[in-house]
Amino acid sequence: MKNAAKPRLSLLRIVEMNIGFFGLQFSFGLQQANMGPIYGFLGADEATMPLLWLAGPMTGLIVQPIVGALSDRTSSRLGRRTPYFLIGAILCSLALFAMPYSPTLWVAASLLWILDAGNNITMEPYRAYVSDRLAPDQRPVGFLTQSAFTGLAQTLSYLAPTLLTAFFAKDVIDANGVPAIVRVAFIIGAILSISTIVWSIWRVPELPLSEAEQADLAARPLSASSALSDIATAIREMPRPMRQLAFAMLCQWYAMFVYWQYIAFAIGRSLYDTADPQSAAFREATLTAQQIGAFYNFIAFASALALIPIVRRLGARSVHAVCLAASGAAMLLIPGMEDKAGLFVLMLGIGLGWAGMMGNTYVMLADAIPPARTGIYMGIFNMFIVIPMLIETVTMPLIYEPLLGSDPRNALMLGGGLMLLGAVATLFVQAGGRPARAVSEAASIPPA
Repeated sequence: MKNAAKPRLSLLRIVEMNIGFFGLQFSFGLQQANMGPIYGFLGADEATMPLLWLAGPMTGLIVQPIVGALSDRTSSRLGRRTPYFLIGAILCSLALFAMPYSPTLWVAASLLWILDAGNNITMEPYRAYVSDRLAPDQRPVGFLTQSAFTGLAQTLSYLAPTLLTAFFAKDVIDANGVPAIVRVAFIIGAILSISTIVWSIWRVPELPLSEAEQADLAARPLSASSALSDIATAIREMPRPMRQLAFAMLCQWYAMFVYWQYIAFAIGRSLYDTADPQSAAFREATLTAQQIGAFYNFIAFASALALIPIVRRLGARSVHAVCLAASGAAMLLIPGMEDKAGLFVLMLGIGLGWAGMMGNTYVMLADAIPPARTGIYMGIFNMFIVIPMLIETVTMPLIYEPLLGSDPRNALMLGGGLMLLGAVATLFVQAGGRPARAVSEAASIPPA
């Protein structure tokens, strides 16, 4: 179906179609906020911690491009993208139920692979679903609504253990040191993961394929070989603006992965004077990290909504550069902050950057790729996220002691510098510029 023929959706329907993204991102938030501490409780070493996070980038690298190619070629009674939503949500829910009961480090790491596989199976078709369903001028609203739900979901997921202390004592732990409040938070996440996806696809189903699209799918049957061939062809023919995004994405996602892995450990050093994951002080540091994480995600939620009219007027490129610069400055200042209230102030920058990463980059991408290959290019674009994570996973154990002094605060400062570099790189991307309508309106204003 051509873009002109797509029915326009009300804001309420755009919100409903992204409710499933809330459940998906609640799962991601639980993972970001709790996997580092869970690994610490189970005896992981700080220097090799990134290796235990390998599941996310590896599953994203393998799963999303393949699922993207397959979903572009899928024709079913439920639609092109919906079958993948459901499969991914079921896997995610099962892994979330089991994760906090992990008896050993290897069990937790294995479950993280299943959890990330489920998340990635759902994630890529969800991005393509928004692009499929909305006319071009409604896509900024669609993607920034997803960004808003990312912020809201992760606010609640980060805050869940703290809120649950109203019902459970925070020092009630199992034999492996995992707090009861963490177990309950993961069970809540498992329920949300499947229920919100079902709500979205029920309320806003996919558009039926046109006769031309059905004929095209019939001429290109679904198979593993065809999917791999499509991926190779799409990479060769990748639009130039998409290639230009690669370096900016490398900087920002390397930095954010460092932040998630080391923020609790950095706060433990700076605010609580502890490097011992088994101590009560470290549990306090973990709760503080979750609280400021909830706050930056709330800022991301509010920022994503506020950015909608700004991006429509100024374009995603320049707005995103400002978002990354704010995040980089905040990361550079966190290690020297010895006051808890000051950390919340710095989360304004982290939240603004996170809102941009989850919304602006996809607005820029949607402007650059052909509609017929939305699924596969959304999947390939995820490689721009997971490859930086893989690079971080490999390099951090090598540089953590000799270059960073085995200090997680220095790791955050490295992340801050990379965020600033990413902001500069974004300005050179030939996509997401000021919309033509905004430019023409500005030109029509007579000089004073």
